Amino acid sequence: MNYPIFYSFRRCPYAIRARLALRASGIQVALREVVLADKPAALRLISPKATVPVLVVSQQQVIDESLEIMYWALRQHDPQGWLSGDAALIAECDRLIAFNDTQFKPQLDRYKYADRFPQQSMEVYRAEGEVFLTQLEAKLAVTSYLLGDHPTLADMAIVPFIRQFSSVDSDWFAQCPYPALQAWLNKLLHAPLFISVMTKYHKWNAMDGSVIVC
Repeated sequence: MNYPIFYSFRRCPYAIRARLALRASGIQVALREVVLADKPAALRLISPKATVPVLVVSQQQVIDESLEIMYWALRQHDPQGWLSGDAALIAECDRLIAFNDTQFKPQLDRYKYADRFPQQSMEVYRAEGEVFLTQLEAKLAVTSYLLGDHPTLADMAIVPFIRQFSSVDSDWFAQCPYPALQAWLNKLLHAPLFISVMTKYHKWNAMDGSVIVC
């Protein structure tokens, strides 16, 4: 195996954040684009969860959690300084990502797929998600990024989920009372790094070669 194999799905926020860290670290991977409705047998074989992203570092090492992929890549090489050595910043980074993953993501899913959750209205689910938006707005009103004046792991682990939230009702998001959050999102989404990881690839199958990306 010349390169780690990376199973991804372009629009999945978990896969996006893993791709961001891999690209920022400069690690080359053999990309295998997956269609979630038709997952390849190779993915099911190496990961019982069969969810993306999955990084096959070697036959002995398979990482199937997006945050763990981010840490693995950045611990190899972190040229942009996304990982902090400051204990207080590390704790706040962990808190924000944990809230995003355990609280905000379920709220995002209910908001995005409100028709699947008829117990409440779309507006109610959006208001639940706004609790996190309010937290982020308060931070970004003070500093350019979530933990200071340059991007860190917190920004890159969270931005794909805010992107998804903003696209559920883009007209609402464009006029919502979170100007600092809007500016932060726009800045990160239009950065060359983010644009580079959103390239479209054809569905991978076992008969094809993998696409090599940085």
